[in-house]
Amino acid sequence: MVLIIPLFFWQKVGNVAPALLPPRQDISEIVPFPLSLPDGFEIGVFAKNLGNARDLEFSPDGTLLVSIPADGKVVALPDKDKNGMADGNTDVLAMLERPHGIAFHGGKLFVVEETRVVRYLWDEENLKAVRERVLFNLPKGGRHFTRSVAFDSKGQMFISLGSSCDVCSESNEWLAAVIVSNPDGENPRLWANGLRNSVFITINPETNELWGTEMGRDLLGDALPPDEVNIIRENKGYGWPKCYGNKKHDKDFDKKPFIEQVVGTLEEVRCGYTESPVYEIPAHSAPLGLTFINSSQFPKDWQGDLLVSYHGSWNSTKPVGYKVVLLDVDGDTIKGEEDFITGFLPSGGSSPSQAYGRPVDLAFDKSGSLFISDDKAGIVYKVVKK
Repeated sequence: MVLIIPLFFWQKVGNVAPALLPPRQDISEIVPFPLSLPDGFEIGVFAKNLGNARDLEFSPDGTLLVSIPADGKVVALPDKDKNGMADGNTDVLAMLERPHGIAFHGGKLFVVEETRVVRYLWDEENLKAVRERVLFNLPKGGRHFTRSVAFDSKGQMFISLGSSCDVCSESNEWLAAVIVSNPDGENPRLWANGLRNSVFITINPETNELWGTEMGRDLLGDALPPDEVNIIRENKGYGWPKCYGNKKHDKDFDKKPFIEQVVGTLEEVRCGYTESPVYEIPAHSAPLGLTFINSSQFPKDWQGDLLVSYHGSWNSTKPVGYKVVLLDVDGDTIKGEEDFITGFLPSGGSSPSQAYGRPVDLAFDKSGSLFISDDKAGIVYKVVKK
């Protein structure tokens, strides 16, 4: 008897080849580097050659879209033959100004570029979007140019904007903040501030509240400040630039007046008004996409918990992040963390340049499969139950 072992195409990344496994109908191509997941799950390549793939969003009829800011594009990834891999990468929109946030609401597509929010009419049959109108303009981003968008069940549209700097006092109140308007873009206004770089936001389906990840400032060493998960509430301040973490005073930026040098700093006065994070993440992990689990393919006791992508550090002496984690959510609190996907950085890796990939956004389809974008490998992954 002759045993025939099929060979499947794979893209080489670094010097590591994946294990050769026969493809499933819903996992069409193996990942070209070793990723580790909990027992009962497997991961494959859904789409590739995407450049810096970022925000993920499903159309009302189930077609996955991804924003590619560096190319000025929004791309559709249809899988009409249902083989577990996109049929191709179809440009939906092009020649945009660093588009990042994408969302569907009321059957229409909303795209947030660096300096404007635009609404489109969506053509599912042809995978095209026709601009309806510009809803309103946004200030330029500077250091943090990405903008993200989310809708709550009331139809409120939230836009997150990062700061223009690492740490500074902003002259425009919309920077380092979240703004809100209705779907027509009428009367956009400040919702919450003090958010240095809340790159991704999402709605908790159980409470209809806005949650977001937050990246802390640089140049305070490997351990400070913590990155965060926040519940972003109306008219609340989250500390930046004078405070970080759980009401901690940033003395490096906010220099003490002479009188405080004599009598001491009262942190409860300086930072007591700020909101505490729901969860503190190790500094420089760079949390990005987050999604609440509502999937028949995931364990029952995980439903309502949170998956978060840790994009990975660039300025820590020891790399941190480079993984997807599971956070145990209990109401408005997070009780613990465990790894869900690891292996984006090789064991012993000491530099971001050695990373195989860097996870960004996460989204579930209607069948409960999980999709993850990677802006270094240029891949969208698909995770399914075995």
